[in-house]
Amino acid sequence: YLMFARMLDMQEDVAERKANRTGKPFDRLFPNTPEGQLLRWKNFRNMSGKELHSHLKQKVYPFFAQLGGVDGEGSEREGLGHISEYMQDADLEIKNESVLTSAVEMVNDLPLTQSDVKGDIYEYLLSKLTTAGINGQFRTPRHIIDTMIELIAPQPTEVICDPSCGTAGFLARTMEYLNRVHSSEAGIFTDEDGNQHFTGDGLEPYRQHINSQMFWGFDFDTTMLRVSSMNMMLHGVNGANIRYQDSLSKSIKEHYPRQEQNFFDVVLA
Repeated sequence: YLMFARMLDMQEDVAERKANRTGKPFDRLFPNTPEGQLLRWKNFRNMSGKELHSHLKQKVYPFFAQLGGVDGEGSEREGLGHISEYMQDADLEIKNESVLTSAVEMVNDLPLTQSDVKGDIYEYLLSKLTTAGINGQFRTPRHIIDTMIELIAPQPTEVICDPSCGTAGFLARTMEYLNRVHSSEAGIFTDEDGNQHFTGDGLEPYRQHINSQMFWGFDFDTTMLRVSSMNMMLHGVNGANIRYQDSLSKSIKEHYPRQEQNFFDVVLA
């Protein structure tokens, strides 16, 4: 959750730079108020001890449970995913205040601006989950995912599904592919650390479809549902359809009759 909090703030920074570059407004994740801005990593990470523990437990973690419902201006978002549902039980489990301060410092030192390093850190953390590898849950290597996506060449008008999404690696990397392919020269910028960012400015006509209808992922592990929802949100898709369902179960016909047959344009698994 601490890593997620920092990455949400990083995503907001990128969105702000994009808005300044293009002159177009954007949906804020964090309310544009003094209280709302204190939910951002860069504004609370220097708190220490009791103040930090109280702020995370009473302010930041409850904010996670509200993600997706409204944007930072207080307006309802369209095409909501289930992230707020999966984040309802988010809780600060670090009780020792000095340990918490050290944990925040360590997360702050992680080189998360480098996408490859960020992916490696994610994979390491996920390998520590007790559910990883159980019931057939295994992560597909990134280079395999990227090769498959390049071969399929998904289009922004399509509907894409991963029937056993796990951490949503296929779906998230598809979003990265779309941003890269559909960025104009003016929509590509390099930050102060030398990292290249693709704004996906050519995707604007399809934005509502991408945010609410394009991405579907099924899994029957609630931990994976939470992680995959966070992963998609960190890739700018707040309304991904991440659902609790065993795709091999006959119950999928009952729970998702429309999606069970001839609904998806692309299946990546």
